[in-house]
Amino acid sequence: MTNQSKRALTAEDLQQINVYSDPQFAPDGSAYAFVSTKANDDDDYTSQLFVQSLKNKDARQWTFDKAKNSHPRFSPDGKKLIFQSNRSGTPQLWLLQTDGGEARQLTSFKHGALNPAFSKDGSSIIFSAPLEKNDDATDQHEQSSDERQKEQNEKSKQPLVINQLNYKSDASGLLDHKHMQIVLYNMGNDTFEQLTSAETDHNFEDISPDGNYILFSANLHEDRDYELTSDLHLLNVATKDITTLTNGKGQYGNARFSPDGAKIACFGHEFAFQGATLNDLYVFDAASGKSSCLSKLWDFQLGDVMIGDTRLGQSENGPVWSKDGQHLYFLGTDSGATGLYQADLNGKLNELYNDNNHVFGFSLHDGVFILGISTPSDPGNFYQMTESQLLQLTDANREFLKNVQLSEPEALTFTADDNWKIHGWLLRPYGFDENKKYPLILEVHGGPHAMYGRTFFYELQLLAAKGYVVLYTNPRGSHGYGQTFVDACREDYGGQDYSDLMSAVDYVLDTHDFIYRNRLGVTGGSYGGFMTNWIIGHTDRFKAAVTQRCISNWLSFYGVSDIGYFFTKWELGKNLLEDPAKLWEFSPLKYAENIDTPLLIVHGEKDLRCPIEQSEQLFVTLKHMKKDVEFVRFPDANHELSRSGKPEMRISRLNHITRWFDEHLRI
Repeated sequence: MTNQSKRALTAEDLQQINVYSDPQFAPDGSAYAFVSTKANDDDDYTSQLFVQSLKNKDARQWTFDKAKNSHPRFSPDGKKLIFQSNRSGTPQLWLLQTDGGEARQLTSFKHGALNPAFSKDGSSIIFSAPLEKNDDATDQHEQSSDERQKEQNEKSKQPLVINQLNYKSDASGLLDHKHMQIVLYNMGNDTFEQLTSAETDHNFEDISPDGNYILFSANLHEDRDYELTSDLHLLNVATKDITTLTNGKGQYGNARFSPDGAKIACFGHEFAFQGATLNDLYVFDAASGKSSCLSKLWDFQLGDVMIGDTRLGQSENGPVWSKDGQHLYFLGTDSGATGLYQADLNGKLNELYNDNNHVFGFSLHDGVFILGISTPSDPGNFYQMTESQLLQLTDANREFLKNVQLSEPEALTFTADDNWKIHGWLLRPYGFDENKKYPLILEVHGGPHAMYGRTFFYELQLLAAKGYVVLYTNPRGSHGYGQTFVDACREDYGGQDYSDLMSAVDYVLDTHDFIYRNRLGVTGGSYGGFMTNWIIGHTDRFKAAVTQRCISNWLSFYGVSDIGYFFTKWELGKNLLEDPAKLWEFSPLKYAENIDTPLLIVHGEKDLRCPIEQSEQLFVTLKHMKKDVEFVRFPDANHELSRSGKPEMRISRLNHITRWFDEHLRI
C-alpha cells in the first residue's frame, strides 16, 4: 500500500501550480532570468520575471503587476533587460535597468509588439509587430481600452470579406489584414524603422554579429496561400535587399548566426513524410548560401515534442552555437524523454544530458547550462549543469508537492500483433493497495505525431488521484521512435494504431492482476478524440468514454478546420473531392450505430482546429438513436482549452471528465 500521509490531487489544485519557463543567462554568466506563470484570482494567468544569482542562489522577483510579463532578454552589457508585457492592455515592450528602477514602456504599437532581441552591440532592439499594409511603424499609438472596445463593436457590425484559403487560425481566430513585420528600434535616437513589408508573416530569427543583416523565416512566394513552406532569408539592414537561403521546398526555423557571423544553423525539413517528417539540422554558409545537413545519420526528432497540459511558456530548443563556433547544442526527443545534445560541424552527435525525463528548455554560457527539467512528479525546475555536476537551483512548487501525493509511472514495453515494439506507462491510483482491484482508463494523445513521456501531466495524475489505473502509450505515429515509426499511421488511421492501443490494454490486463477487466474507460483529445470515437465504434469492451475536441467526420473536417485543407491529404492520403468514400471510411461517424459505450463529448466552442461541429454531428447522431451520450460545450474556448484555457474552464473540464468516469466505472 502506498503512503497516504499526503492528500490526493484535486482539479482545483491546478490553480496552485507555478510553471517556470524561458531561462536566459545574463551576459557575464553570474545570473539568469526566467518566467513564472500561475493562475490568478481573475480567472486568468499572471507571468512574472525573476532573476536568480548563481553565486548565492537568491531568486529575486523583478515584476509584480497583475499582467503577463515574458520574453526577458539582457542587453549585451548586462545593464538592461527588455521584456514583453500586456500591463498597458496590449503586449508591448518594456525596458528595465538591471541596477534598479521602474520599467519604462518602449513601444505603443496599436496591435502590440512582440519577441524582442538586442543587436549584438546593444545599440538597437529588433522585434515583431502585427501591422496592416499601410501602417506607419514610426507613428503608432496604443489604443485605450475604450477605443479597443469601440473598434471591436464597429467590426462586429461589418461583414468580413474573405478571399484567401488560409483565413482563420485556432490561435488567432478569423484572420484580418495584419501581418507580422520586423521592426528595428534605435536606442540612441529613439526611432523605429520597419524592415519588412510583404503581405505575409515574417518570423525574426537572429541578427548578424556586425548588425548588418537580419535573418528571418517567411513564405514570400506569390502562391503562399496554397503552400506551407517557410524559407530562410537574409535582409540587408541598410539596403533592404533580401537574399533567400533555402530552395522554397521546405520549412525552416530556429535559425542562428555563428559567433563570427560566417555560418547559420537551423532546423528544417522538406516534407518528405508531410507532417510526420523528422527535423534535420542544417548549417549554411552565410556568404554563399551553400548548406550541409549534419543529421543525415540520426533517426530522432530534433527539438521538444513532449506532450503535456501544464507548460505555459516558450523555452529554448536550439540549435545554439558554442562560443568558438565549433559545436551546436539542442534538445532532442527520444523514447519518451527529451535530452540535451551536442553536435560538431561534421555531424558527430554527443548526448550531454538524458535522465529519462523532460528537458523543456536551456540556456548556455561558457560551457555552463541552465536546464529546465520536468518529471512526472514535478511540474518543472531549473538546474545548473557543468561537466561535473547537476545542481538544482529552484524549488518552484515545494509547498504543493509537500502536501500532495503524485504517482510515479511504471514503464511498459510490449509487442503489438505484428511484432512492433510499443512503449507506454502505467500510473497506479492514489492509496494503491495491491490486494484490491481498480478500474482502468486508457489515455490517447493528440497529434498524432506527438509523444507521451516522462513529464508532469495534470490530467493523468488527477485520474490516478481519483482512484484509476491510468494507461498511456505511444502507438505508431508517435514521435520518439524514429522516422519509420512516426510515419506509420498515415493513411492507416484506425488501423495498426488502433491495434497498438488494444494490444496495450490486453498486455496490462494480462500482467497486472489489480485491474478490473470489465471496468475500462478511454479518453483522448484531438487525434486522441478521433481515436476514442473510433475505438468505441469498433469494440464494446470499454464501459465509459470521454472524447475531447474530437474529429468525427473527415468529409466536413476538410473544409471547416483551419488545417483541414492540407492535413486531410497529409494524414489520410486524399482530399475531399479526390476520394470522399475513403474519407468516410476513416470517419468514426460512419460507425456511430455500433456505439453502445456511454460517451461524454467535451469541446470548446471557439475551436478552429477541430471545430465543434465535429462533436455536434456525433452528439446529434447518437442522441437521435437514443444512445447514452452527453455534450459539454465550453464557451470562449479554443483547441488549447486543456493546456492554456481559462483556469476555471480547465478545472470544470477536469471535473466533468472525472464525474463521467465515476458515474460509469464505479458501479
